[in-house]
Amino acid sequence: MITEDLIKRINELAARKKTVGLSEEELAEQKKLYGIYLASVRKQVITQLDEAGIRPEGHAHHCCDDNCSHSHHHHGPNCNHGRHN
Repeated sequence: MITEDLIKRINELAARKKTVGLSEEELAEQKKLYGIYLASVRKQVITQLDEAGIRPEGHAHHCCDDNCSHSHHHHGPNCNHGRHN
């Protein structure tokens, strides 16, 4: 999860890297924090795409309306098929 503290620390390490450089421990911390940040952003994007009915390649696609251009079974306007709660 992206928090203010996470962003603050990422920015501190980035500024320090530009000025005096980072120790091995700080580089490892920076890498870990970037990973947390990127994982959270990816999760948010996937959630938004899922809510919009858009699925990335390789994921199941279940349309619940008649406006889909894919050729597969349509479930109708009240469909909850494929939705995550």
